[in-house]
Amino acid sequence: MKKTTFAILLGCLTVLSTTYAQKQKVSIENNEAQALPSSKIPIDPKVKIGKLDNGLTYYIRNNGKPEDKLELRLVINAGSILEDDDQLGLAHFMEHMNFNGSKNFEKNDIVDYLQSIGVKFGADLNAYTSFDETVYILPIPSDDAEKLEKGFQILEDWAFNALLTEKDIDEERGVVLEEYRLGLGADERMRQRYLPKIMYGSKYAERLPIGTKEILENFDYETLRRYYKDWYRPGLMAVVAVGDLDVETIEKKIKDHFGKAEKTTTPRLRPTFEMPNHEETFIAIESDKEASFTQVQVLYKDKENAPLTETIGDYRDNMIEGLFSQMINNRLQELADGANPPFVYGFSYHGGTWARTKEAYQSFAMTKETGQLDALKALLTENERVKRFGFQQGEFDRAKKDILARMERSYNDRDKQESNRIIGQYVNHFLERNPIPGIEWSFQMYQQMLPTIQLEEVNTLINNFLHEDNRVIVLTGPEKEGLKKTTEAEVLNLMKAIENDKNIQPYEDEAIRASLIAEKPEPGSIVDETTNETLDITTFTLSNGAKVTYKKTDFKNDEILFDSFSFGGSSLYGDEEFSKMAYAFNGLSEAGVDGLNKTDMGKMMSGKIVRVSPYVYGISEGLRGSASPKDLETLFQMVHLYFTKLNYDEEAFGSYIAKQKGFLSNLLSNPNTYFGNEFNKFMNEGNARFLGFPTAELLDKQDYKMAYDKYQERFSNAGDFHFYFVGNVDEAKLKEYAKTYIATLPSNSETETYKVTDFRPRKGMHEVTINKGTDPKSSVRIYYQGETRYDPKEAFALRGLGDILTIKLIEKLREEEGGVYGVGARGSMSKLPYGSYRFTISFPCGPDNVEKLKTAALAEVTSILENGPTQKDLDKIKEALLLDYKENSKKNRFWLNNIKNKDYQERPILNSQQFEAKVAALSADDIQKVAQKYLTENRVIGILMPEE
Repeated sequence: MKKTTFAILLGCLTVLSTTYAQKQKVSIENNEAQALPSSKIPIDPKVKIGKLDNGLTYYIRNNGKPEDKLELRLVINAGSILEDDDQLGLAHFMEHMNFNGSKNFEKNDIVDYLQSIGVKFGADLNAYTSFDETVYILPIPSDDAEKLEKGFQILEDWAFNALLTEKDIDEERGVVLEEYRLGLGADERMRQRYLPKIMYGSKYAERLPIGTKEILENFDYETLRRYYKDWYRPGLMAVVAVGDLDVETIEKKIKDHFGKAEKTTTPRLRPTFEMPNHEETFIAIESDKEASFTQVQVLYKDKENAPLTETIGDYRDNMIEGLFSQMINNRLQELADGANPPFVYGFSYHGGTWARTKEAYQSFAMTKETGQLDALKALLTENERVKRFGFQQGEFDRAKKDILARMERSYNDRDKQESNRIIGQYVNHFLERNPIPGIEWSFQMYQQMLPTIQLEEVNTLINNFLHEDNRVIVLTGPEKEGLKKTTEAEVLNLMKAIENDKNIQPYEDEAIRASLIAEKPEPGSIVDETTNETLDITTFTLSNGAKVTYKKTDFKNDEILFDSFSFGGSSLYGDEEFSKMAYAFNGLSEAGVDGLNKTDMGKMMSGKIVRVSPYVYGISEGLRGSASPKDLETLFQMVHLYFTKLNYDEEAFGSYIAKQKGFLSNLLSNPNTYFGNEFNKFMNEGNARFLGFPTAELLDKQDYKMAYDKYQERFSNAGDFHFYFVGNVDEAKLKEYAKTYIATLPSNSETETYKVTDFRPRKGMHEVTINKGTDPKSSVRIYYQGETRYDPKEAFALRGLGDILTIKLIEKLREEEGGVYGVGARGSMSKLPYGSYRFTISFPCGPDNVEKLKTAALAEVTSILENGPTQKDLDKIKEALLLDYKENSKKNRFWLNNIKNKDYQERPILNSQQFEAKVAALSADDIQKVAQKYLTENRVIGILMPEE
């Protein structure tokens, strides 16, 4: 089960997109569009909401994407905040126990059954526990009556029928303690120190969902049963069902399975926990020797409790906040992209905190280890600049365009959304009463109300956001010799200095030109065209030799994906040149194109949905990206300019290197990162082109001019490139743009390929132990690798072997031994740059269990070697493979990857009948043979142990 992580997410960059654009869906009548601000926000008529007599709420929506699949959620309006003092961690423990024995499913039978119908544990079947809620996630097939019935029976058992036997509880302690162990480390140690200041006076500071080790090890059985009895009751539950099934059938299932539960006659009060205000500014400056990042966070907590969004006026207010977030973050991004950036990245927004009842205006930045005060100064200065001078009209107009473009994209794809992306809005409606009007209503509201919002309405928000009380500043970072720690006095002095700074100037919004390309090139021509009628894929050759392959689909209305490649890459350069450019190539696009820097390009792209990124990899170079169909020409123009007019800007490259060093400088202090790097060093001993972790020294040695020149060389011959497009393509326009912007690129008759190095993987049987970290945390990595002739049948069997071993390792190491939280195995083969295979088994665990669990894992490998897999396990992975193909084959990304790999990897594209035949032909003997061929030699075991 996954647990909620407690960090401010980058997804909060735009309050609008995270809070509303994903949570609204409905049609709207004209008279509703003219409703007064006090009018209530409607509920999407596509969702049916009901309540059973016992108090359980349900949400049902028919949605046909993906086909024959139903997403189910059991939502409990209770989490760790409701735990008694002797129950710390038991809300989360209860979530685990629901997978370990119930009235209708013995221990592990739920997971076993769901695997048999293709539902994977962890990837599909999951759950999470947070402060205020617990949510169970169950996707099931909807085209089989028996499977449907079983799915609802599982949901019912989670709600009401957990057995909670003493034996099962004790066996699960080990798994939960391993999850607790995974959370240990620098971030957790610092969080425990600063959280009481962020959550001052609140119970939230004392109720992290993972709980305490002491209670998890020693709680009494009745203590857990008491939590289940108190909080798993119909009045605190919702069943949410979205998928490819009629509403009536789903509603009957819900009533049959949940209606028989009795209403709780004397329920325990479910309180709401508030966060008290405070007059002081709290400052927390925390450091740790294992801290990976240096971060700055400023919170201005609202004085009043968070209001509900109930009326059209409330909805409009949230649009205003969305515009504010868009504009302040555009400014912060501009700072990050400039010379001597004050932070690696930064963002600000007004939104929720860990407490349901409290929102805050929050600014956040990640910076270099010596840059905390610089980052804090930049955040506070930009807030102060907005407070004094507001935003400018040009910024405002661009923000409106960007927001409306995103809303339009959601509207255009309203009938193409997957059920698992729709269902969350109904979960949040139940838990926090977030509005669910539907995208039709929302888009029309944005069209009508966004133009009425005035700049002054946005500019005045900051006056409510910023205040001297209820303010918290948190600085976290590494602790090491020679690094001066920021002091509280320095923070206070900086804040006062900014408040009194008379030199802060208004933001300068420089004008930019109107278009990317002033004059279109004279078009080339198409000289050849072929179509694969079976797969509906067309390829044409342009007059300069470049090839274009496309597939028109209806999977998304507002999406076109793009990729391209030419063989060669950095393999064509010597080892010394490679070492000076390997990390420089990714920074070249930071300079922009044709005299436009990144900020200019961002401004010019306002209102457009388009992205293009060039790359130079080991054996190939190319560009990839995506666009809305209406912006396809802009994508082609960007492709043209990345080929012909990439800027050379040492200042922009210096900014990129500075940010990379700031982000990476302390990652090796993290034990897991250090382990991965040291293990890779061992694996690559003798490999002249293995550079290891990008240290500051290595980044400083990167030769920008050399990388730029080699980029120009790699992109000097478009005739050697193949371009791929998949999505809602207008075929006539695509051909027109290809002739205009690709056929006119420089080319010659040369065709390059890549060079293969002489280095080959380490052979033999090895074991290496790496010591790092102070917490009792270890990790085991079992790695098989070598050179081989690529064989598609073997590659498929090796993949299947990984899936089967994952099942067996979960059963043995997690469920039987209780020694791990997660474990996985994966097998693959590659044809490029030479035929090779890899097979990995990896898991974290306690140091005391390393030898036992390593031995147990290898024993599972030996069992496959000697006996092959069971038919039951083989059938499980076959069912999962078929379900994955059925769902993925209706996605543009699936087809883009497969169409490209037909040329890149020379892999045939299989239709559904061919893939089904391939799965049917996969036998236990195939699995055993690849295990015997590839898992008996050339094995390296890496073990991470704490420092002694």
